[in-house]
Amino acid sequence: MDYYLSVLIILFQIGVGIFLFYILFSRYKKKRLQKILNAPFLKEHEAILLKIPHYNKLNQTDQRDIQKSIMLFINTKEFIGVHCIVTMEMKLVIGFYACLLLLHVSKENCYENLKTIIIYPNTIISKEIRSNGGIYTNERFLLEGQSASDTVVLSWHEAKKEAYHPSHGNVIIHEFAHEIDFMDGKVDGVPPMPASKYEAWARSLGRNFIALNKVVLKNREWGKYKLLGSYASTNEAEFFAVITELFFEKPNALKEEFPDLYNELLGFYKIEFLE
Repeated sequence: MDYYLSVLIILFQIGVGIFLFYILFSRYKKKRLQKILNAPFLKEHEAILLKIPHYNKLNQTDQRDIQKSIMLFINTKEFIGVHCIVTMEMKLVIGFYACLLLLHVSKENCYENLKTIIIYPNTIISKEIRSNGGIYTNERFLLEGQSASDTVVLSWHEAKKEAYHPSHGNVIIHEFAHEIDFMDGKVDGVPPMPASKYEAWARSLGRNFIALNKVVLKNREWGKYKLLGSYASTNEAEFFAVITELFFEKPNALKEEFPDLYNELLGFYKIEFLE
């Protein structure tokens, strides 16, 4: 009896110790994050953001909010450079676009599941074994970015160019759109949203996704679907990432050609830019 009682006492003490550690760690983490949020945003950091056209289109309130979000982001994620040294410029530019997507969606959500951002200096060469009719081949692919639930991989050359000179696409926006898609545990082109909005979202994206696939299969009479491109037909997740890029990079064109998609994205991101 004494033996079992001793075991129970030891287990109880271990449980109390774990509980107290959790409480202390939570307080330390909260205090550390609050310190980050209260710290002034350095002028040299804002000088980098001022090079980004999207930042200059934000009002002063949004600029102040995103500055805090960026600092929270870059201080809670691990940045790893492959064949390059990670600079503050890299962190700020990547952090800006990551936080821009969530600026009006959830200020408290700083991609909680995301742990690591891996940065390559140039386009990434990926090797993959593919099977076709039982014949296996080693193939090489050029990637600008890639994402998983807890890791984002980016080519800095492409990311920097697209950040400072917006055009048709933006690899940072694309990969972090995937991260948003991951947030509800499913990679299906549907970001976390109230159940009341799901039906309209699924109807709009589903209809246009199916229509795009038909055009891609025919490879003719592209019309307005040329704006979306063939890559968006890969699957629903890529479709969501591509139209998110267009929403921020080519909003006028997306609004004109696909007003239903534009309105669904506007309802989700709650931010509007003019070209």
